[in-house]
Amino acid sequence: MKDALRAEGHTFACFPFSNKDARRDAELEEDLTDALRKETPDAVFSFNYFPVISNVCKKEDVRYISWIYDSPYVLLYSYTVINPCNTIYIFDKELYLEFHKAGIGTVHYMPMAANTARLDQTTGSAAFLYDVSFVGSLYTEEHNFFDRMTGLSDYTKGYLDAIMSAQMKIQGYNFIQESLSPIMDDLYRALPMDPNPDGVESKEYLYAQYVINRKITGLERQELIRAVTERFSFDLFTPNKNYTLPNLTNHGPADYYREMPLVFHCSRINLNISLRSIKSGIPLRAFDIMGSGGFLLTNFQADFLDDFVPGEDFVYYESKEDLLRKIEYYLLHEDERIAIAANGHDKVAAGHTFRHRVREMFG
Repeated sequence: MKDALRAEGHTFACFPFSNKDARRDAELEEDLTDALRKETPDAVFSFNYFPVISNVCKKEDVRYISWIYDSPYVLLYSYTVINPCNTIYIFDKELYLEFHKAGIGTVHYMPMAANTARLDQTTGSAAFLYDVSFVGSLYTEEHNFFDRMTGLSDYTKGYLDAIMSAQMKIQGYNFIQESLSPIMDDLYRALPMDPNPDGVESKEYLYAQYVINRKITGLERQELIRAVTERFSFDLFTPNKNYTLPNLTNHGPADYYREMPLVFHCSRINLNISLRSIKSGIPLRAFDIMGSGGFLLTNFQADFLDDFVPGEDFVYYESKEDLLRKIEYYLLHEDERIAIAANGHDKVAAGHTFRHRVREMFG
């Protein structure tokens, strides 16, 4: 982002920031107020949105621009979102439309981006090293929220199993949050989670997005990886170094700036399996894959269709069986696969870099 700001002719000052209390922090508010009065900027920018920054910008009458890349992101439901100083960008169009329909004019839609100039320098003309790869978390860490819910009734356990199993079969629509009312009391007894005093998020939102959809994503990623490894070699780059399967090579985590672009560029097929809390948006991983010149095979996300053409810039799968068919097809049709990867890269470079987003945000 700093490179893009410089390239577009902007000057800026960086403010050291630790979001230990993203809602209220008297010391931070004082320091930021002093910095704003010293620097007199046209705007303040942050990745992700922080109420404490918004409140200072409101008081000092400075525009606050934030670009949210996390999902879910509970601070988006803070009352401060309506502060008139705010311009908040989110990468999920369906979520943006929910705010728009509620009459909240400070929230806008903006897809993620990739720095293709940096990625091209990193990848160069590296050769293929992997057939099928995935970079990301499997959400297998111990003590995750879902597995902390001990003492659930048999009814609730059965209900959760049913809705999670059904959700895993459906791409492009998530119904978990709207399905939780019958079991909310039992969920709360097992794992108390309360909305924040300055927010409008519901308990259903918290349990759906931070507990259940995260668990579904972990189960889905593991199920798909197991299916792929039964037929193809698979290279996994994930924080859980102990995860093993036959025909799978676990490389551990990949450094975002140095290693990840090379993995994407050197994989014949890169999988994207989106976090289930993302409603329709294109995850940053997908932009990084295409921006690195990698071939992208992803679950369906509706926002792709706004800017990219399936089968021309990327490929999506609709089920586990469809995923396996398309892996087999594109491993056998190398010229077609390479052409799609090149198209995806060129389309990102032509319209979806950080310089393009800076022009939109600060133009």
